[in-house]
Amino acid sequence: MNRRRFIEKSCVACFYITAMANVLTGCQVTHYISGVLGKEGISVKPDDFKTDKINASYRSFIIIRNDALQYPICLFRKSNTVYTAIWMRCSHQGAELQVSGDTMSCPAHGSEFNNNGLVTNGPADRNLRNFPVTLFENEIYIDLRKP
Repeated sequence: MNRRRFIEKSCVACFYITAMANVLTGCQVTHYISGVLGKEGISVKPDDFKTDKINASYRSFIIIRNDALQYPICLFRKSNTVYTAIWMRCSHQGAELQVSGDTMSCPAHGSEFNNNGLVTNGPADRNLRNFPVTLFENEIYIDLRKP
């Protein structure tokens, strides 16, 4: 292979690697929102789950971060009308959880929870705190009052 052909092939390969990295990174982006905080809860829009307005594709979850909340809330979208809101505080020792797909995990000790907040792997032995979720017209309302 001559030098010119080598440089051409290398440039094409670099272009495709860069393009694929951008595509793959775009698929993994976690969507954070602050929501609208009310007296007894917080609300978000169903459109906050949309990834693509044209093809109507949706994220499986969003994370709600608000200065008034001690820990974020992960809101899972299970269907057009079913949502689950889970406090992202590990029930083991209180570390903030990380979300990947339908699993929440604790970076401190390795506990894992499903998208209903149920323990799937210890050392945690208690499920996560869930919040009641109500869907009104074009608003998802999460009731933050104490259970």
